[in-house]
Amino acid sequence: MAIDNTNRVTLKQLLARDQALVVPGSFDMVSARLIEMAGFEAVFVPGYSHTASALGMPDAGLTTFTEMLERVHHGANCVNIPVVADADTGYGNAINVRRTVREYEWAGAQGIQLEDQEMPKKCGHTPGRRVIPAEEMALKLEAALEARRSDDFQIIARIDSASILGIDDAIARGKLYEKVGADVIFVESPRTVEDMKRAAGSFERPTMANMVEGGKTPLMSTQELEDMGYKLLAYPLTLLMASIKTMQDALSSWREKGSTKHLIGQITSFDELDELMGFPEVRQWEARYSLKQQAGPAAD
Repeated sequence: MAIDNTNRVTLKQLLARDQALVVPGSFDMVSARLIEMAGFEAVFVPGYSHTASALGMPDAGLTTFTEMLERVHHGANCVNIPVVADADTGYGNAINVRRTVREYEWAGAQGIQLEDQEMPKKCGHTPGRRVIPAEEMALKLEAALEARRSDDFQIIARIDSASILGIDDAIARGKLYEKVGADVIFVESPRTVEDMKRAAGSFERPTMANMVEGGKTPLMSTQELEDMGYKLLAYPLTLLMASIKTMQDALSSWREKGSTKHLIGQITSFDELDELMGFPEVRQWEARYSLKQQAGPAAD
């Protein structure tokens, strides 16, 4: 069902607070709903997770703009909280970036992540990445800022050079991107705690940290990251990896026992699933707009 976001808190307002904003990554619309139900204030639509769930393929620049746009639209339409969306490199040059920003904003996202990798891009915690010149990325960011319809739509500048060219290069890029007006600076995959501290403390704009369990960056707590100065804390793969492990365990025991009866109590009930998906509201609308209901009781 469509979501009414009128008068709801915006991503920009959440980032203006003193405390850090924790943004779990969804991998489909069910996980997006669960993130909201768990009490989190925003949801992330990461490229890796949605490439995996939509295509069953790696995050290696294989998802197209229109495929990702559809996921963003559906994700924003099924929750009441702000959506932060991954847009890879913007899917091309400054002209592509302009369309990407406008379409993501139209789709309901409140923030877009744009990175300075060459196309085709790769996951920021995998080898083989290459970055474009910082000056070229700065122009793409200028195009993104000009293209947005509202200043509430946040432009996140992601920097992929830290694990390629070093933290000094990443910070220099971040300062340039900050100068052209990016709303959030995101140094991807710093390898040490010291590099993370430098990435958090080198900018006037809010900074983003990306926590990938088993990735290149040290895994730290919300409090530790907040103490460093980070304002946006993304966890792009946690739910996808948790769900894979849970499904593997269920499938293994199902095959071993030849039945799913033992899973009752370990899996979501059918009634809980109906509730999560909004079936009670569907039934209310059906009753409200049913010809039989409007006609009233039959005459004797």
